[in-house]
Amino acid sequence: MRGGAMDLLRGGNAARSAVVGGSMVLHALNTFIVATILPSIVRDIGGLRWFAWSTVLYIVASLLGGAGCASLLQRVGARGAYRAALAVFALGSVGCALAPDMGVLLAGRMAQGLGAGTLSALAFTMVRTLFAEALWTQALSVVSVAWGVATLLGPAVGGVFAAYGVWRMAFWTVAAAAPVLLLLVETALPRRLPPPPRRGGVPVGNLLLLAGAVLAVSAGSTVGTASANAAGLIVAIGGFAWFARREAAGTARLFPAGATRRASPLAATYAAMVLLLAGTTPEIFVPYFLQTLHGLGPLHAGYLTALMALGWTAGSLATSGAGDAGTRGALTLGPTLLAAGLAALGLLMPLAGPPGPDLFGIGGGLLAVGLGIGMTWPHLGACVFGFARETDRDLAGGSITMVVMIGGAIGAAMGGMVTNLAGMALPGGAAGAASWLFGGFIVAPLLAALAIRRLPARRRPAAAE
Repeated sequence: MRGGAMDLLRGGNAARSAVVGGSMVLHALNTFIVATILPSIVRDIGGLRWFAWSTVLYIVASLLGGAGCASLLQRVGARGAYRAALAVFALGSVGCALAPDMGVLLAGRMAQGLGAGTLSALAFTMVRTLFAEALWTQALSVVSVAWGVATLLGPAVGGVFAAYGVWRMAFWTVAAAAPVLLLLVETALPRRLPPPPRRGGVPVGNLLLLAGAVLAVSAGSTVGTASANAAGLIVAIGGFAWFARREAAGTARLFPAGATRRASPLAATYAAMVLLLAGTTPEIFVPYFLQTLHGLGPLHAGYLTALMALGWTAGSLATSGAGDAGTRGALTLGPTLLAAGLAALGLLMPLAGPPGPDLFGIGGGLLAVGLGIGMTWPHLGACVFGFARETDRDLAGGSITMVVMIGGAIGAAMGGMVTNLAGMALPGGAAGAASWLFGGFIVAPLLAALAIRRLPARRRPAAAE
């Protein structure tokens, strides 16, 4: 029997939901605040040539944190894992706040990423640990809502710090949030939680391959040439393929059993998640196009772009309590809405001119993109938990964080390559780049829909291998 959303507010579930949501809010809020204040940081301490690496290193460190979460849980338990993750995150934040130069800031960002990636993995892992199966989808929608809230608040909070020239206070603020979340963890988590299954240490070779692939595609996407983007993608594809072979052949894994078998429902679930996430990454170019082609100021462009986050939140809340038929409908309709939103953006975004009625269509397209992924994401997350074996429950939670990093990195690299090939940097090239970008990315949700069609009607654990 499927639980209702109100069940998350009853008894101890309310505090546990706050722990799950708070973990993601801290990670996401930090991400959007720092993205907003980075130009101010560079103007103050220099290091422009390392500008993009603040994000690249944070992404790779987050991946490492997510990958190591299962091992950390096995060694020190849930409370110990939260304590370690929050301590590392707070230490990195303090390092960034005190940074005299870009080198120290990058080191702090890596520590932040390591702690934040672990917190993100814990958020997903705790869903399966703290809640009954009937509440998995609703609890995962809390994670989506937390991300959406951070998307709306992050640019505003970062903008205030940047406007007053006190960017260091942004890092002090997120550092101060760490002990608040720790206090919530200490009071909300049950004293006795089921121990994670015993397994060997972290498969270092697999981890290095995965991190190297994400580093290659992320680094390639930061260079303003199509050849560098393509080289990063080629190296990354080779790394991902090698990683998949090692995961399938070994007993020490980062993903649940069956995740890399082409015919398994887990593989189809992960493929759909990566493709849907990649389909949303053109959002990072939206503020530029709105300012360049439609004459909006940074603030208005930022908050029009935030309609996608609003749609993601609304889609998650609207469908999280759906029954079996509703779930199947959401999984079918979601990719279609995402593709329709991208098609609308592909048609309307290139229409350069002063702000006019076309902005309503662009806003509608962004909202549709958000609704599309929002109504599917919690259900796909529940599929990961449902298809994974009980002995892999700790790997299932951490794997979702890794999928988020992989999907975002691939999407960003593909977006950079498409816009570079379309001549976005050339005079008058923005309109053509917008058309190619949004039109080309329609393929991603359509492929995701094919992957979703391969999912069985009922979730059942992968067979033992």
